[in-house]
Amino acid sequence: MKLFGQTGRVTAESKVRGWLVVAGLSLAGCATLPSDGATASVKRFDNLRAVRYCEVLLIGGNALTKELQAAIYNTTDLNNSANPRDTCPEALWDKIDAGALKKQYEVLGVFKNGPRTWTMDWIELPVGSLRTFGGLQAYWMAQLQLPKDVNPHEKGSSAYKPMQVQRKSVMTFQKDKPVFILNDPQGTPWVMQASSQIVDPMLTYEQLSTLGNRLKLPSGWKYRVSILDRDLTIEAIDGVAHIMQDEFQNTYDECFSTACTYRP
Repeated sequence: MKLFGQTGRVTAESKVRGWLVVAGLSLAGCATLPSDGATASVKRFDNLRAVRYCEVLLIGGNALTKELQAAIYNTTDLNNSANPRDTCPEALWDKIDAGALKKQYEVLGVFKNGPRTWTMDWIELPVGSLRTFGGLQAYWMAQLQLPKDVNPHEKGSSAYKPMQVQRKSVMTFQKDKPVFILNDPQGTPWVMQASSQIVDPMLTYEQLSTLGNRLKLPSGWKYRVSILDRDLTIEAIDGVAHIMQDEFQNTYDECFSTACTYRP
């Protein structure tokens, strides 16, 4: 199937590797990430639902102690004036050489995170420097602290494991539209902010309503779809957002009491 006029194909590298399998990840050593978030200013992106995008993650930190961070660069609102609904044209995405970028930026590794599709309606957050990766433009949008128990050589090792992202974001899902939710064993809803075509290149926005039939949920977890009777806003508290992924690498934000306007 096609998405926004583009095929859903991803590179062979992305198909066979998990979301945290990075090009040439060093088993030892340290690397400092660019300070592209230092001068970030708040920007709002509207009409995001079902917009296709990609991310480039530069991985730094200490590989021996597993204190790893990822600087996240996002293509939203860039690269395709002819079709703004697809900000990650396949021809540009396929040309990105993660190994070459690793050497260029002198980092521990580089991960191509995408293609993805937004499931929110708008987001407001600080946006940092604009970089060009092999012809593809992307803004710095966040920095992610990677969980120590994620194995970069094991596909799916990040599934259902909470992570923290350093970003001062406010995102809204609009009234009368669907939200795709994972409930953890404590009953806390995790709301999908973006779906992924990394594991399943054919996964479309329309298929998210029945995604629960395909998920291999841990004990006590539940997937559901809810049509909102009012706008739902999720805010990062003290500059930190709590996120998680399922085995298809769809990404969810935790909707705890102080982060959400209400629990859907």
